[in-house]
Amino acid sequence: MSNKPVTVLSVNISEKKGVIKRPVASIELNSLGVLNDAHSGNWHRQVSLLAKESIDKFSKQATRKIDFGEFAENITTEGLLLHHTAPLDRFIMGDLVLEVTQIGKKCHGDSCSIFREIGNCVMPKEGIFCRVLKAGSLKAGDILSYHPRIIKTMIITLSDRASRGEYEDKSGPLLEKLAEEFFQSKNRHYKIEKNIIPDQEEDLTKLLERAKKENFDLVFTTGGTGIGPKDITPDVVKKHLTKEISGIMELIRIKYGMEKPNALVSRGIAGVMNKTLVYTMPGSPKAVNEYCTEIFKTIEHSLYMMNELDIHG
Repeated sequence: MSNKPVTVLSVNISEKKGVIKRPVASIELNSLGVLNDAHSGNWHRQVSLLAKESIDKFSKQATRKIDFGEFAENITTEGLLLHHTAPLDRFIMGDLVLEVTQIGKKCHGDSCSIFREIGNCVMPKEGIFCRVLKAGSLKAGDILSYHPRIIKTMIITLSDRASRGEYEDKSGPLLEKLAEEFFQSKNRHYKIEKNIIPDQEEDLTKLLERAKKENFDLVFTTGGTGIGPKDITPDVVKKHLTKEISGIMELIRIKYGMEKPNALVSRGIAGVMNKTLVYTMPGSPKAVNEYCTEIFKTIEHSLYMMNELDIHG
């Protein structure tokens, strides 16, 4: 779906919320959204989009033709199932850049005109919302280019034996599998890079510096979080963090340490390295499973915060 063309069928505005929008010749999009539209403002749901594919499906259920703008969407499109996108994906045309901020919304029920008529509405499930990153104008017939946000992830296994080929790395491949399943569940496009290095500060530092330079979104390490003489991972990572996220690892240690006290000996840390999220885990597959169960619950929200996307709830 990368760079997939999306055709604009209609652009629509309304001066009041909760009413259908009317098609217009063109719309101007600025830092607040659509000029002269009721939903514009300094928030994350500045511009609403709905695909004709969703409208046609609902039209059969309603047994009548649905006009563009009836679901209060600003932009009606064709060519892509919009609800299969994800926050931080982008639509681009020339200088105009729209960034996806939310998929669907809470249904307004009786305050929505089409819900009052039919008793249902497609916008809460399949409509999407964007914010304007770069201003521009839009009209029917224009072509938007869809650019999914690729979540760049680096996995680092620290093990002298595995780096020499004497031991099969099991935690790294497991982490890759769990990450893939998570990204797919969120309709995310992703790229995962795996590394196996010895327990050496120099090797880990090189990878962390490259992750910063190449704007990786996520770095996961496995191994070296204990208290043995070669367990250096948290100590090295901490030197590179700009902010520490202590709550995640505290929760994990308490949750699993209550039943298995050995879990309390792990010194794993989490934090932010400029614009990269970093999580250090123990080297056992069992621990990777446990840590990912808790960490993945926070990934989406953390990515939003890192990209200044203010979504609550």
